[in-house]
Amino acid sequence: MTDVQELREGEVAVAFPDRNDAGLIFIGRIRTPWRTRAETPKQGKFDGPVCTIEIFEPWVAGLQGLEQLKHAQAVYWLHQSRRDLVVQSPKHDPKRVGVFALRSPVRPNPIGISTVEIVGIEGNAVRVRGLDCVDGTPLIDLKPDHCAFS
Repeated sequence: MTDVQELREGEVAVAFPDRNDAGLIFIGRIRTPWRTRAETPKQGKFDGPVCTIEIFEPWVAGLQGLEQLKHAQAVYWLHQSRRDLVVQSPKHDPKRVGVFALRSPVRPNPIGISTVEIVGIEGNAVRVRGLDCVDGTPLIDLKPDHCAFS
């Protein structure tokens, strides 16, 4: 978690529990042109820039067959997000909203999910369009998406 940021008017933060229920393994790293959260788009688009998902060993063999797909779901850990806000006041809208009614990266478990278009695969690198995360974001999973629109 990054440094604690000031709360906006009406926001509510909670004490974060000491206990963790799951241990995640990062299977890769996402490379994008965005260095800060402020530069990052609110949601990825298929006409956005080509980004690269780098898969770590020993998970590279798991890419077998992915080249046959047009779309995938990238699941990633929003590592720069605070995790203690339950009520937020978005910059674009002054009303207060609960975290589960927002797509905000600020959430108890900052997991991001994007449907990505697969542009190409070379070795451990999957080139995609449709991401919305900062450069260096850890990858949790990559799943086939057979339902994505074209």
